[in-house]
Amino acid sequence: MVGQVRGFHGLRGTVRVEPLTDRAKERFAVGRILYREGGDAQLTIVESDADTVGWRVRFAEVSDRTAAEQLRDVYLEAVVAPGEELPRGEFYWHEIIGTAVADVDGTALGEVVDIYRAGGAEVMVVRGPAGELDIPLVRSVVRIFAPARGEIVVDGDALGLRGEAPEAEAARAPEDR
Repeated sequence: MVGQVRGFHGLRGTVRVEPLTDRAKERFAVGRILYREGGDAQLTIVESDADTVGWRVRFAEVSDRTAAEQLRDVYLEAVVAPGEELPRGEFYWHEIIGTAVADVDGTALGEVVDIYRAGGAEVMVVRGPAGELDIPLVRSVVRIFAPARGEIVVDGDALGLRGEAPEAEAARAPEDR
């Protein structure tokens, strides 16, 4: 995913895109081709400008606001051409989805089913025996991050997955502690 359409600008089919890439200037350059998530139909960028909330992008295939409305909330993908691979240790979101996630104590937490950006960090949605967990991809939580090996290990204590909840600890009488 390189972006998500969040809204519209004007009547000529321009959309507002939230970038989901560190290479937004490159991905949203005039002439680049994007695709709706999971689709084959090309979206050719004919105009593109960064603004304070993301990018304003107009596609050759989207002629007016009515057509642009069909893209609301759609994720946009780009084909990664040879030579555009990420540096060692960096991954595209689609390469992380499906990776097994475990606690440092060995407890299987499930697998990554989605990723989203919240503030300045990406957050993995992990589905497994404990239900659905939102786990931020930050150093204080993630101990091993090796999607190429199919392994992500997180600190369950940092996530509050083990032990007594802080509210329960605070609720106990001082003599019980």
